[in-house]
Amino acid sequence: MLRLLKPDACYPSLYEVDLDGLSRKGIRGLILDLDNTIVEYANASVPDRAVAWVREALDRGFRVCITSNAVTGRVAAFSEALGVPGIANAVKPASWPFRRALKLLGTAPRETAVIGDQVFTDVLGGNRLGMFTVLVNPLSTAEMVTTRLVRLLERRALAYLRRKGLLSDADWRTREGRRAHG
Repeated sequence: MLRLLKPDACYPSLYEVDLDGLSRKGIRGLILDLDNTIVEYANASVPDRAVAWVREALDRGFRVCITSNAVTGRVAAFSEALGVPGIANAVKPASWPFRRALKLLGTAPRETAVIGDQVFTDVLGGNRLGMFTVLVNPLSTAEMVTTRLVRLLERRALAYLRRKGLLSDADWRTREGRRAHG
C-alpha cells in the first residue's frame, strides 16, 4: 500500500521538471495539478512562467491536461488561459478524473505523467493507474486547513518510505528543502 504513495521523481517545482527526461521515458501526456503546482493556492492570475512552461511542453510534443480538485470556474479560467483541457472537481485520488484525462490526452497510463504537489491526491491517484508520478514542492504555504493537516501525514509517509529505502535521500532532501523556503 505504501508503494502507492511513492513518487517516481521529485522536483523543487513544476518549472524545474526535466521534460527531456520525461520524453526519454516515453512520456507523451502530462496531467497537471493546479493549486500550488501551476499557481499558488487562491491566486487568480495566470503566471507568465506557467504560460511559458505549458507552451514549451506543447512545443516539445507533450499533450497537457489540468486535473484539479478546484471548482469549475477556477479550472476553466486557467485551462482557457493555458490553452489546454481541464477537469474540475476531480475528487483526487479517485480514478475517474485520471481516466478522463487519459481520454482527453489520447495517451495510455504508461506514457502519461501526473505532476502535482500532494502525495495523497496526485501521487496516489497516478500510481493507482500505473502512471509516472512526479511530486513537486508546493508553491506556497497558503493552503486550506485540511490540506495543512494532510501535509503532516504526507511528511510521515515520505519519511517512512525513505527509511524503507523506497524514497531516495536526494528526493527526500528535495521535498524537505521546501521547509527551509517557507
